[in-house]
Amino acid sequence: MIVPIPEYCIACGSALQQQIPEGEDRLRGVCPDCGEIHYRNPKVVVGTLIESEDQVLLCRRAIEPAEGLWTPPAGFLEMGESMAAGAARETMEEACADVEIVRPFARIDLTRIGQVHQMFLARLNDPGIGAGTESLEVKWFPWDQVPWSELAFPVVEWVMRLRMEDLDTDQHRIHHGCLHWLEVGSPMSLESYDLSDLQSLSLIP
Repeated sequence: MIVPIPEYCIACGSALQQQIPEGEDRLRGVCPDCGEIHYRNPKVVVGTLIESEDQVLLCRRAIEPAEGLWTPPAGFLEMGESMAAGAARETMEEACADVEIVRPFARIDLTRIGQVHQMFLARLNDPGIGAGTESLEVKWFPWDQVPWSELAFPVVEWVMRLRMEDLDTDQHRIHHGCLHWLEVGSPMSLESYDLSDLQSLSLIP
């Protein structure tokens, strides 16, 4: 979903006007009464890939969008959090899993919806897991049994395919890329995006 354009001033409640403020290069919501400028900025989504004995932990979503589909535990970063701390918190909330963040794995830009996704590799501090309030269930999947057709979002599929490729080729990499919307097909299909600018940095294991 595209972030909506604000209509009213958060400071005084007046109707906003779309203007290019002095010294800027694009339209902003500007309050004609108090002068407040309203900015729309990308949101940061953080999450974890948790692995154990050639399996990955996935959550089946209990909320929209993509209710009933599978995803690694992830959600929006909160104010005052580092990305790693936010990823660990989201993992506890969605999978009741206490984790240690191992390292960054992938940063994916979704310009179509104004999001940046940062996924980390993580390990469990405790074997206990369970479904949080936003999950119907949590389950370990062997990598060769991942339900690819039931994954929640294109970014999830891309991140998980990158991880499976690294595991299959015994590589240790950090990935960065952008899902460029092609404006054709379904926005929920990975085939509707250009993935050509992927960059992968090899690490010393």
